[in-house]
Formats: sequence, structure tokens, C-alpha cells
Amino acid sequence: MTSEIAERFMQTLQQIEATGDVEPLVELFTEDAELSNLAMTEPLRGHDGARRFWQKYLSVFERIQSKFTNVVEGDRTTVLEWISEGALSTGESLNYQGVSILETDNGHVRCFRTYYDSAVFLPQGAK
Repeated sequence: MTSEIAERFMQTLQQIEATGDVEPLVELFTEDAELSNLAMTEPLRGHDGARRFWQKYLSVFERIQSKFTNVVEGDRTTVLEWISEGALSTGESLNYQGVSILETDNGHVRCFRTYYDSAVFLPQGAK
């Protein structure tokens, strides 16, 4: 059975992908949260960092839809495997997959890390 925070995160991510409004997802993070991906040299922190992280995420896509394929949970840690498909802001179609790790504290996300093949974001001729 998937935890409440994992369910809320997955549903809310899909909601912001559909609406473009990142605030419902920002609210799931703690005040001192850290968010990072492979393209970042330093994590973003807090609610402002979460807001910037998810706005940047959405900005690269014309449209995007994530589907979660597997959830593995431990004590206060959740691993989400996912597949996303859509189109880059250039209109180029894309499909990519990855893993996101949520570390939680009292029903909120304290640490978010995500790993994926960033080559999908290179221009078509460079792939």
C-alpha cells in the first residue's frame, strides 16, 4: 500500500503538469526542503526553491504527462519510477524515464532528488 504522501505527490505532480500551477506541489515540501537533479550543481532550498524547481521543470515543456510505474517505500523514503511523455518547448516530441527519491518528514517532502537520462533534452541532431 502506497503512503499518503507518495500518493499526494504523484497526484499533485500530474495536476501541475495539467494546469501549470506549481503552488499545490510547493505546499507538499517542508520549509527547509532540498530539491535537486543531475543538471544542478547545488540543491534549491525551501518553498522558494521548490517553486523555482517546479517552474523550471514545466518551462522546458510545451506539454508533459508523467505516469508512475513503480513505488518502493521504506521508513520515510519513497522511490518513484516514472515515464514521462510530451513535447519540449520547441515542439519536439519526447519520451523519457527516470527515478525520483522523496525523503519525508511529518507528511511533507524534506528532500527530493531525481535522476534521468538528460540526453533526451539535447537538440535532435546531437542525440
